[in-house]
Parts: sequence; C-alpha cells; structure tokens
Amino acid sequence: MQKQPLWTRDFIKICLSSLFLFITYYALFATLPVYIMDTLRGGEQEVGLALTAFIIAAVIVRPIAGKWVDELGKKKVAILASALFMVSTFTYFGVISLFFLLALRFVHGLSFGFATTAMAAIATDLVPEERKGEGIGYYALFMNLAMVIGPFVGLMIMDKYSFSVLCMLLSVFAIVSFACGGLTKVQEAQAAVKRQHGKKFHWKNFIEPGAMPISLTACLMSFAYSGLLTFIPVYAKDIGASEVSSYFFVIYAIMIVLSRPFTGKLFDRLGEHVVIYPSIILYAIGLVLLSQAHGPAMFLVASALIGLGYGSVFPSFQAIAIKSSPTERRGLATGTYYLLFDLGMGVGSFVLGIVASSMNFSSMYMISSLIVAFAGVVYYSLYHRATSKKLRKESERLQFSE
Repeated sequence: MQKQPLWTRDFIKICLSSLFLFITYYALFATLPVYIMDTLRGGEQEVGLALTAFIIAAVIVRPIAGKWVDELGKKKVAILASALFMVSTFTYFGVISLFFLLALRFVHGLSFGFATTAMAAIATDLVPEERKGEGIGYYALFMNLAMVIGPFVGLMIMDKYSFSVLCMLLSVFAIVSFACGGLTKVQEAQAAVKRQHGKKFHWKNFIEPGAMPISLTACLMSFAYSGLLTFIPVYAKDIGASEVSSYFFVIYAIMIVLSRPFTGKLFDRLGEHVVIYPSIILYAIGLVLLSQAHGPAMFLVASALIGLGYGSVFPSFQAIAIKSSPTERRGLATGTYYLLFDLGMGVGSFVLGIVASSMNFSSMYMISSLIVAFAGVVYYSLYHRATSKKLRKESERLQFSE
C-alpha cells in the first residue's frame, strides 16, 4: 500500500507561515530587552513585564482559540489572527513609551496564541493519519529552526543597523506568514455539528480531557526547558563559555534536523513509547551534563543531547494529544496542549529564576533534570499505563465477542 504524500503544497505553505511567525516572535524576544534598556531607559523589571505580558496573553486565549478553531473554522481563525499579528508587528514602529509597549505586547500575544493554535490544527489535518508522528515532527522542526534564526537575525540587525530596520524586516516576515497561511487550502469539518455542544457553559467547551494527561507531562518538560531559554547566555558567562554561548541553540537545532526524519517514522511504525522514553532520558542526561559543565566542550555536548531529547519529545507529545482526542475536537486538543506548555514555560522561568538567585545556575539545571525525570514517571502513570489498560480491555472484548 502506497503512503499518502506528506509534503503537499498546502503543508509546505502552513509550515512556512509558522516559520516566519515564530522567527518574528523569537527575534523580538531576543532584542526587546536591549531596546527597552537602551532606548526606553527601562530596567530588568520592565524587561520582565514586556516578556511576561506576551506569554500571559497567549495563555489566556489558548482555551478560547481551541474552541473557536473547532466552531468557526481553522482557516478563518488563522487568517484573522495572522492579520492582527501582522498589524501588531507594524505597530512596533510607533512605540514611544513603556506603557504603550506593554499594551502592544499583550495584543501581540493574543494574536500569537490564536494564530499558532489555528496553524497547528491546520497542519495536523493536512498530515495523513498514518504519518501523524512524522508530519507533526516536521511541522515542529520549522518552529525549532525559528528559535535559532530569529535571535540570530534580530541581534545581527540590531548590532549593525537599528531597531527600526529590524521592525521593517519583521513586518515583511509577518506579511509572508499571513500570505502563506491565507493561500493554504483547508478542509473544514462541519462546524454546525460542533456548535450544538457549546450552548451551555462547561469546562469541556474550552479544554479537551483526552489531551490533558500528555499536556500535563508537556507542562513539566517546558517548565524545565524555560531555564534554558531564559538563562543560557548568563550561565555560559559564569562557566567561561560565553564565546560559544550563541552556538548552544545552533547545535540544538542541528541535532533536531538530523534526528527528525528518524524519530517521526519510529513514532508511526513502532509506537510513541519507543521515542518518548529514550528522549526523556537524553533530555535529563543533557541537563545533568549542563549543570556540571565547566567549559565550552561539555556545554556544547549538553546542547546536543538536549536537542535530541527535548527536540523529539515536543512534537511527539503534540501528536499524542491529537491522537488521544476526537477528530472534531482537534482544535481544542491543540489549544489544551499549548495552554499547558505555555503555562510550564511561564511559571518555570519565574520559579527557576528564584532557584538560581537563591542557589546557583548549576543547582537550577540539576533540579531541572529531576523535573524531567519526574515527567517520565507522570507520562507512564497518566498516559502509558492508561492506554495499555484500554488496549487490553479492547482486546479482551474482541476475544469475548468472537
């Protein structure tokens, strides 16, 4: 039996739309602290508020975004949200005060939350059922690449030119993202059927229960990962590896690119557990090595292991969230997954920051490795054991009926 094609024109378009959206997000994430402190004369507190306002807005809209994606349609939500994201990106040209910037970051975060939820739901539907692990893995790869490209381009433009030039470039990226998303052909489910379940207020109208077990596990993983995204440059300076700190996420991305073709296929052919458990182990070992690093060599080896581990876990968990939910509630499943993922990232950066200030970065990364190991236990308890029991009961039922 011939496999259905994965790399269709529409799948490529939605991947590119996501890539340029995330490049814009990560470029601003890396450069706004410099702009706030140098141009707007703000301090560390204002920097934290600007980054947090964006994340809070994205977290708030996740449940609503999932509901709207299922009820109004993925394409409609994606276009409207991408348009707002594009307008918000243009508006950075007019930032004249910290208050204005905070308000803009909140609106930008709202558009980001809606857009990423809708785009992920579109990508999921464009992937053939028998290739979900592989397809979602490749879609996530574009987000991982943006994590490297965004800060690199942003900081380079800021260094050689100015924040205004960067805003101009990012506005072009936002237009490309909007255009690619708008040109993607999407087959919508019958929204009318789904709307009748949402007449009365109920938490299930905003959260998909089937996606909760794996989303809770993802929350722990992103909690640990937030310490990398936030504190790697500072930690590299502490251990005398500042000259290679910019290569941490480059090597991380390279390992993801090299492993993605294999991990996605293993997920689809042999099942999720074959990918998840080794990935969790690699992720935890990478954090342990990072906590003990005293120079560039071990620092970069740790980045490679973390890239292999965390880079494989993220898309696999997303595929499981989709697989564990009814087809007509995939938007809610995607929103639920991103909601818990974002919560882990936001709470983690705050809590791990307190840990680092009261202890040190080495202890913080060691604690992060323990959190990842605990996430493996949670995965087994909430998902692995439950699905095994369900399959066993289904097998017994079939044998009885025969």
